[in-house]
Amino acid sequence: MTEPQVWTLIAVFAAVMLGSMTLVTRLTGRVLTSAIDGVRSEISGLRGEMNARFEAVNAEMGARFDAVDARFNAVDARFDAVDARFNAVDARFDGVERRLDGVETRLDRVETRLDRVETRLDGIDADVTALTRRVIGDDTA
Repeated sequence: MTEPQVWTLIAVFAAVMLGSMTLVTRLTGRVLTSAIDGVRSEISGLRGEMNARFEAVNAEMGARFDAVDARFNAVDARFDAVDARFNAVDARFDGVERRLDGVETRLDRVETRLDRVETRLDGIDADVTALTRRVIGDDTA
């Protein structure tokens, strides 16, 4: 083979290699592009599915929190009713206490009067004894 033929063969070989590399690069690029597009569509589908699930979870949690809030409101209402009843009982006890204080004051007055009556009766007893001695003349008593 002559030198120009060798150079031609090298050039043809280089052209074939360059063409092959270009073809492989283009095919690889197309494959990667289609794979990336597939991954993007999968991610997009997953995003939609996850958003739907998150919305469902949010709705369920919202409903549960609303139910818990309703229960707490009911408990608060019951506690308010119990507080009102306790306040009414306290007011009644205060009234009873005032009435008992009045009764105690009246009993103290009655006791004072009874002490005075007892003192007077003791005085009358002494007078009756003295009169009896004088009238009957009994010196033994």
